[in-house]
Amino acid sequence: MTGPGRAYAALRRFRREQDGAALVELGVAIPLFLLLFMGIIDFGRMAFHYVVAERAMNVAARVAAVRPPACAGVPEIHRRDPSASGTLPNFGTSCRAGPDICLNAGTVTCAGSAANATANEIWALVRGAMPPDATIAALSFSYSYDGSLGFLGGPYVPVVTVELQNQTFEFVSPLGRLAALAGAAGGSGLGASVPFPAMSVSLPGEDLALGQSG
Repeated sequence: MTGPGRAYAALRRFRREQDGAALVELGVAIPLFLLLFMGIIDFGRMAFHYVVAERAMNVAARVAAVRPPACAGVPEIHRRDPSASGTLPNFGTSCRAGPDICLNAGTVTCAGSAANATANEIWALVRGAMPPDATIAALSFSYSYDGSLGFLGGPYVPVVTVELQNQTFEFVSPLGRLAALAGAAGGSGLGASVPFPAMSVSLPGEDLALGQSG
């Protein structure tokens, strides 16, 4: 057999050869499989942290509604609206009995601080459910006046809101590299960190525990 004939025969044998084909297919498919598998794990972790943090915020709002304010400047009682004219309402009149009965104190907002007993108590209850890098400053408290709550001269009864904000979720899987291996363009940024959804819970306050022990 001449040289060209031998080369042609070798080429035909190479074309029919099946050894190693499964390994090539595995090399093509395994990045995609790992991307899906690791993605399920990481997004499952994120969903778990979200549900647990949401439950923790419910606990935080319930505690904040019956404890002294976590923010400075929240009124202690419902004061008479100075703009009221004519016959002044008596103390004990419901704030919702009419306009200009109770003074609208607006909204007082602050970040959580370890120096505040209420914020510190709430943080001790919920920090185990927060993202790993969360601090007490991730909690935000607000106390908003609501004309349907409380009575003139009585304990101030705002709507208490506790919010978790400015957090990120860190992926542990190298999703960006796996996406690049699977053929995705521009996937190098995937799998680093993503903003954790902000969440808040609001409840009407009770008497905001005007005593020291709640």
